[in-house]
This record gives sequence, structure tokens and C-alpha cells, in this order.
Amino acid sequence: MSKRFALITDIHGNMPALKAALHEIDTLHEIDSIYCLGDIIGIGPDTNEVLHALFAREDVSFVSGNHDEAVLAIIKGESYPQSHFHSERHHKWIAERMDKSFVPLLERMPRVIRTVECGKSMLFTHYHIARDKCKDPISKDPFSPIVEPSLCNLEKLFSGYEDALIAFGHHHPVHYFRNDRQMYVNPGSLGCNNNSTARYAIVEVSDQGLEVHLKEAEYDNSAFLASYAKLDVPDREFILRVFHGDQLRV
Repeated sequence: MSKRFALITDIHGNMPALKAALHEIDTLHEIDSIYCLGDIIGIGPDTNEVLHALFAREDVSFVSGNHDEAVLAIIKGESYPQSHFHSERHHKWIAERMDKSFVPLLERMPRVIRTVECGKSMLFTHYHIARDKCKDPISKDPFSPIVEPSLCNLEKLFSGYEDALIAFGHHHPVHYFRNDRQMYVNPGSLGCNNNSTARYAIVEVSDQGLEVHLKEAEYDNSAFLASYAKLDVPDREFILRVFHGDQLRV
């Protein structure tokens, strides 16, 4: 018995990147499902496009990310996280342009999914949340501070968790660490990268164990990057420099 599924995370409103990754995933044989690990929206301008592409599918399971929840807080008139003050103007722009029919779907996304495959427990989340903060609103910053990628740091961060696979996003670099009991996997941000590749991962689980294949789908991001100026996206100079490696200047 075996199962194969895909991990995607931190799409951040980048439709060309999502399209490239989904095309590769859909051409692979026997991919049973996709886990989307949060931050579907925010940063990139293609909010409605990525939400439609993902919610139209029946094979995707979602967890919510901090950007998703911060935009929802604005739409619903709830308290906005002070830690995100630098993103508030941008998030308001995203909220104003978002098709409000997506709000109920975003609201239903949990913060954690747990499942068992081939006798192995698996945890899917945007990032670590302390157990006493699981019900806190985004305004109270429930997600734990980011730690640098290392096996030691992730073992400490997720101490007390016994899941064989811990899959997450939030921190945009790729993470792939394992010990004799657990595997920690972050496929890397799909939509924010310093080059024109969309990162994702394929996980194979069987009675024999777990295997992870880190993938990159190439795509043309020139029109996407140019759209920041065309659409007058707030804070675009900062976003293009920090989240897209200033590729327009190369």
C-alpha cells in the first residue's frame, strides 16, 4: 500500500507560478491529493485568480496562513495584527480587490490538519503554533517566531509532536530535515523566489517509509513582475526587492 501527494505553500498571489506547479503535478501519475499550507494570498496581485484555481479543485486540502488571516481580518472589520503594520496598506489593497465570494471558503480553512497514511501520522500547518494559542485570532500573533532552518531548531520548535511527517510553510526557503523518527518538510515558497521557478514537493508514503522529492517548475514571470507597476500595487518596490530578488533590475 502506498500514497503520493503534493505539498504547495506560500503561493502569495502568483498565478503564473501556481499554474506551472499545478501543470507538473497534474501530469504526474497517481498523485492522490494536494496539501496547500497557507498564505495563498498577499504580496502578489493575482488574488482572485489563485483562489479560483485552487477552490475549483476537489483534490486540495487547505490550512490558513498569516497573510490569509490578516486580509480576512480587514474584510471582517476585526483587529489587525500590529506585527504586520508594515503590510497593512498592502493588505487593504488586496482586501478591496478580492472577490468576497471567497470569504466563506477562506474562513473555513483550519490552522492544522492531521491525518494517518500507511500507519504514519502526519501534521500539516502553516507554521508552529503553541497549543495555548491555537484559538487566538491573528491579531494576537498565534504563529511562533521563525527559526533558522536546521534539524536542531525544528526538533525544538515541534517538540512534543510525534508525527512522522511535519509539513509547513511560512518561512520561504526550502526546509528538508529528518532524524530517525520524524521528517520536517517545507517545500519553499511557490510564489516568492529569486528566480522564475515555482517550488513544490511530492511525498511518497508506504509501509516501508516516507520519501520526499523537492521540485521546481520553471515559468515565465516577466509579465507577472511587470504587473506590480501596471496595477500600482502598494509597496511594490519593497516587495519586488525582498520577495522576488529584484529580478526586474537584473
